[in-house]
Amino acid sequence: MSTSQCFTQPGDPGPRFPTTSELASFNATIDVKLYQSIGGCSEAHWTDGNFRNDIIGAVLQDYTSTPPSLCLRNGTVCGQGNVPILGVNATTVEHIQAAVRLAKFHNLKIVIKASVGDVDQGSAVTAGSGVGLATLYALTKEQGKIYVGGTAASIVASGGYVQGAGHSILSPTFGLAADNALRATNNKPSLTEFEIVTANGTLLTVNSVSNPDLFWALRGGGAGSWGVIVSTTFRTFPTFNGVYHVANIMIATPPTFSLSITSIFPNTTISTATSALTPFLNGITSLGFNANITSGMLLVNDLFGAVTTDGGGTLATLGSRLLSSSTYKNHATEIGQVIKQLFDNGAAGVLAHLVAGGQVSKNAHIDSAVTPKWRTAKTHVIVLQGWNESTSPSEVEAIREVVTNTRVPLLAALAGPDGGAYSNEADVREPNFQTTFFGPNYGRLSQIKKACDPDAMFLVPAGVGSENFDVDTLCRVD
Repeated sequence: MSTSQCFTQPGDPGPRFPTTSELASFNATIDVKLYQSIGGCSEAHWTDGNFRNDIIGAVLQDYTSTPPSLCLRNGTVCGQGNVPILGVNATTVEHIQAAVRLAKFHNLKIVIKASVGDVDQGSAVTAGSGVGLATLYALTKEQGKIYVGGTAASIVASGGYVQGAGHSILSPTFGLAADNALRATNNKPSLTEFEIVTANGTLLTVNSVSNPDLFWALRGGGAGSWGVIVSTTFRTFPTFNGVYHVANIMIATPPTFSLSITSIFPNTTISTATSALTPFLNGITSLGFNANITSGMLLVNDLFGAVTTDGGGTLATLGSRLLSSSTYKNHATEIGQVIKQLFDNGAAGVLAHLVAGGQVSKNAHIDSAVTPKWRTAKTHVIVLQGWNESTSPSEVEAIREVVTNTRVPLLAALAGPDGGAYSNEADVREPNFQTTFFGPNYGRLSQIKKACDPDAMFLVPAGVGSENFDVDTLCRVD
């Protein structure tokens, strides 16, 4: 960060934004192409998550600038939005290091986007920073293994997913993605480790023996704040069959709504899984509702890797909270009342993910930056609200304000004082994100941030150190 206290922008009088000739020289120095990136895509690509994942830019709307910078569906003009002006198609460690050094020299803010990578396998799996979850499920299947991951095809395991903690349908059985890093034993490195390029352009191997503070921070300390991850080694487990059971309930009479319950049962039969859900389904029937049931059995790699193309083009905001087991035991009525309040207030959807408890709770002894609220949680609950392309910037802002100031507080009241949230799927406008996302770990995270990234080159909204910057994380305000 320069004496101007702001990252360099085109036309700034201080530290210069790189000139055309300097950018050409950068391209000639290493075998990498530096792009002038901008959002935008064809109608066919608008909802194609894989296309968006593979391009240097993206479509990130900027509703708050004056005037707003938007790229709308079927629009004739595509604004820059919140997409970085320059992008480097980095395919090697050397490319990443060169890009980081260029950014440091010119005082440029860095934004990380993963899209490609390699995989090595054995008793663990080492994934390059761009390997998507679906690819990993297919490759670990070949070895008779499974790893802890989500169900989105293009989200990468070795990136913000694990840095944010990484929840999964498998988490109650195996723990969070960040948990699958063993502590050092007899001064031997942990099974899981990272390779990361830090803010000075250095490639580090990070595990519980080498750079242990950064290893602690990378597991739960938030995405995009520590450097560019080159690879991560994850613990794997013997794979197994899973029974899936989906119950869809549609209420057609006003007020119309739908309820979908997806359950996964490991190492059991379809009849046993159905029997376990029968009391719930009977309760639905007694209320006069009918459920459309789909069930079957698949290897979990095939079950979780079935999504090969993610959706895109959704304009939405969300907020969330982790709800504890004690909340469900002692405040079931209040949970129902809050959900009703959310829908009465106009919420488009409420999602409850049973991705905690079990091994997540048992792993409370693991020394990492994962917020302790995960260790007492049972579910990760999200409230959603979207809009369409014709919604004006002022209306979008009003929607966001309602989510932040009305709906998220309803969930927060259920979660209790200093309740926690999963930073990867939460409201970026959380007023006290330090406590909500990181809990008692924030002080140590701040110290590690100052040590490994003193100029705050790696910043994300509501990430470690962002409280010292403006809302765009471009200028210091402390």
